[in-house]
Amino acid sequence: MLSDPIVALATPPGRSALALIRLSGRGAFDVAARALHPFHPDPPRTVRRVHVVHPPTGAPVDDALAACFPGPRSYTGEDLVELSTHGGLLVPGAAVAALLAAGARPARPGEFTRRAVLNGKLDLLQAEATADLIDAGSSAQARRALHQLDRGLSTRLDGLRAELLELEALLAYEIDFPDEDEGPVAPERVVRAWQAVRDRIARLLDTAPEGERLREGALLVIAGRPNAGKSSLFNALLGAERAIVTEVPGTTRDAVEAHAVLEGFPFRLVDTAGLRQSDDRVERLGIEVSRKYLAAADLVLFCEDNRETGKGTRERDARGEFLAQVSAPVVVVHTKSDLETRSDRPTVPPSVAVSVVTGAGLADLRRKLAEVAFSRLLALGDVEPVVTRARHRDALQRAVAEVDAFQTARGSGVDAEAAATHLRAAVGALDDLIGVVTPDDVLDRVFASFCVGK
Repeated sequence: MLSDPIVALATPPGRSALALIRLSGRGAFDVAARALHPFHPDPPRTVRRVHVVHPPTGAPVDDALAACFPGPRSYTGEDLVELSTHGGLLVPGAAVAALLAAGARPARPGEFTRRAVLNGKLDLLQAEATADLIDAGSSAQARRALHQLDRGLSTRLDGLRAELLELEALLAYEIDFPDEDEGPVAPERVVRAWQAVRDRIARLLDTAPEGERLREGALLVIAGRPNAGKSSLFNALLGAERAIVTEVPGTTRDAVEAHAVLEGFPFRLVDTAGLRQSDDRVERLGIEVSRKYLAAADLVLFCEDNRETGKGTRERDARGEFLAQVSAPVVVVHTKSDLETRSDRPTVPPSVAVSVVTGAGLADLRRKLAEVAFSRLLALGDVEPVVTRARHRDALQRAVAEVDAFQTARGSGVDAEAAATHLRAAVGALDDLIGVVTPDDVLDRVFASFCVGK
C-alpha cells in the first residue's frame, strides 16, 4: 500500500548526540500513540517531550522529543511524526522497533520522498535534487542542487511546455478552419514560434555535458613522461600523500584515482603511469591503462619537467604527438618551476608553471582547471538551470527530435492535425522529465539510490 504507516531512521547509525526517526502514513498518529507516552498530535508542529516504550511490554526505551505534522501540510503530504531520540547504535534501533511493534512497517529506500512526489508535494526533479543535495561533496554541487530543489529547472520546463502548447494552439486554427487558403495564422508566425521553442530546448540540452560532469565529478587525468612530476602534482592537488613519489622513473605502474574539490568544483583526479616505450611488462600494462583513462578523460593535465622543456625537437615532437591523440581539452603544466629554468623555453598555451615544493602556481592551476572543465557553468552562474542527469538529457533529446519532426512534417505538406502529434509527443517528453505522469518503473529507478530515511 502507498499510504500505510512506514517508519525509518533518518540519520546515519552510529555514535552521535541525537537521532531522527520518521513515521508517516494513514494511521501514523495511532501508531505513535501506542509507543509514545503521552502523545498529543494537537497543536501541530509543536515539539513535546515523550517517553518511548515498547508496546507489548511497556518497557522504557528512551526519553525523546516528538513533533506532529498533519497531512497534507507535511513533507510527505500524509500525517507525519518526527521523533528525536538519543543517538548511538542501540537506542534509535530500539525506538524504531517499538514503532514497528506498534503497527508501522519499515520504509523502503526513498519511500518518504516518493510519497511526497505522489502526493504533489514535490515534482520528480525536486526529488532528484533532494538526493543530489544529500550527496553533494562540493559547494558547486550543493548550489546547483538547491537551485533545482527551488524549482529552477522545473520552472524553465514549465515555460517550454507552455510554449509548445501555444504552438499547438496555433495549429488548431488550421484544423478548425480547413477551407481557408492559408488558415487564419500566417505560416511565418508558426515558424517563428517553432524556432523560438526549439532554440530554448536546445540551449538547455547544451548544458548536459557539464551538468552531468558537475554531478559525477570531472575526470582529470594527469599524464606525461616518467619523472615529470605527475605524482607530486597529484598529491599537491589532492592535499594528501596518496601516490608514491621517488626520483626513479617509472615508479607509478598503475592508475591511482581520488576525489578532490578544486575552486568549489568536483574532480576525479587520476595519476597515470609515465608514457614511454618500455620493455618492462608490468610498466607496459600500466601505460595501457593510462591510455584508456586518457580516452575517457574530461580534461587532461600534461606535465613537463621545467628543466627539460625546450631542450630540443624531441620533446616538442613527443608532446605534439600526444596532444594529437587526445580528444579532451589539455592544460600543459611546467612542473618543478623552483629549479633551474631554460631561457629558451617555448610558450605553450594554455600552460601554467608550478612548484609543489614552494606552492608557486598551484592556485593559478586550480583556477585554470575549473575554468576549462566548467566554463559553461561558470558563465551561467547559479541563476540559469542546468541539466544534471542522463535521464534529463534523454528526455530533452526526445523533445528536440519531436519538435524537429514537426517542422519536417510541415515542410512536407503534412496536414496540421498529423503534424501536431509531434508537438504532443514533445510535451509528453517534458512531462516525463518533470514527473507529471510517471510509470512505476521510472520511480523505482529514481528512488533506488535514496537512503531509507529519505
